[in-house]
Amino acid sequence: MFLKHLNLNHLKNKSVLLAHSSGVDSCVLAHVFLNKKINFSVAHCNFQLRGEESYNDLLFVKDWCKKNKIPFFYKTFDTKKFREYKKIGIQEAARGLRYQWFASLMDKYNFQVLTTAHHLNDQFETFMINITRGSGIQGLLGIPSNKKCIRPLNDVSKKDILKFAKENKIQWREDSSNNTHDYLRNKIRHQLISPIEEIRPKALENFKNTLGNLRDAKDFIEYSLIQLKKKLFIEKDQIIKIPLDKINEIEPLNFCLHHLFSPFGFDSKEVNKLIKSNSGKILLNENFRLIRDRDHLILTPSVSSINDEILIDLEKNISKLPIPIQFELNVKFIKDKWDMNEAFLNKEALKKPLSLRKFKKGDYFYPTGMTGKKLVSKFFKDEKYSLLDKEQQWLLCSQGEIVWVVGRRCDRRFIANSKTNNKLLIRLSE
Repeated sequence: MFLKHLNLNHLKNKSVLLAHSSGVDSCVLAHVFLNKKINFSVAHCNFQLRGEESYNDLLFVKDWCKKNKIPFFYKTFDTKKFREYKKIGIQEAARGLRYQWFASLMDKYNFQVLTTAHHLNDQFETFMINITRGSGIQGLLGIPSNKKCIRPLNDVSKKDILKFAKENKIQWREDSSNNTHDYLRNKIRHQLISPIEEIRPKALENFKNTLGNLRDAKDFIEYSLIQLKKKLFIEKDQIIKIPLDKINEIEPLNFCLHHLFSPFGFDSKEVNKLIKSNSGKILLNENFRLIRDRDHLILTPSVSSINDEILIDLEKNISKLPIPIQFELNVKFIKDKWDMNEAFLNKEALKKPLSLRKFKKGDYFYPTGMTGKKLVSKFFKDEKYSLLDKEQQWLLCSQGEIVWVVGRRCDRRFIANSKTNNKLLIRLSE
């Protein structure tokens, strides 16, 4: 009955590290690994929280490993000092210390899998703790396994573990702190779960069914979110555009916003507020920014503005420019119809050095097709540039004066005409 719940095939031919506390759960799992000829080593943590009892746990595990010729690692932690330094609970401190050490062992000795002896009762306790914290489905699913950390006893009850241990004459040590009410998990175990099991003797068995239902619901939600993301996210060159009209059709909105944008570090409430704000508002974190444009949310990596001016020498290699533009000297013709991606210029009106740069406050130019000068910021506004468009717009300059808002409009002071002798064609490639 007990062993049928354990699927150890995925541990065959792998190097396994077993986290061993000296309790009955760890001792049973070590016994099974030994008999199933799993290639494993043991790691034991001494958190120095129970004085001599903690030290005797260490000796117990060490002696078992020596007797059975199992490689053994241990580490002693000053858990109370670490807790005070981090200003966290003692259980959280112990968890952080042990998993950090396990990770270092796996990296140093090339272990492929970490295994722990968490069981079904642990899952039930975690479920109850996370209910009180207002967790979502992921939290309610308890202690998950993954490719790097496997918990073979997850579906096995404490009762069945104890029965197996007694039937196979397996020795273990009891942790006296488990009988106290000092920690939240212990309070949940003794004061909440025990009374529930008295009222509902099959509570644990039914909980296993609940976990199965929750896993199915999680799988369905994840699939639905993938489909929603495909529908909403329009991605090109690391920039994602999300149409606002489609966002407003989503139900339930906050739930979906959380799952769509939390991977990028944004809170659903902040995103919802951004959606309702005016165009140009931004959410920013260390890695990403989310921009409220007229008709879209725009998600981009966080990048610092490019303020450097890039000098252009027409006599040298210009292949390393940030945009794909080509220069043709001594052009003999002028088109009747202008293409926005082409600039026909009077080379003699240009002064060295030519340069490419981004927009600066106060920039102006003399646009073709109109009289007088115009602020570039006003040009952007009239052309309905988004914030992202403004940031991406390059300006071709001649000794600081704007010659061409690249791909959009030339300055009429520099354009060529039929009487121009020395013409220069600049073409922006798509």
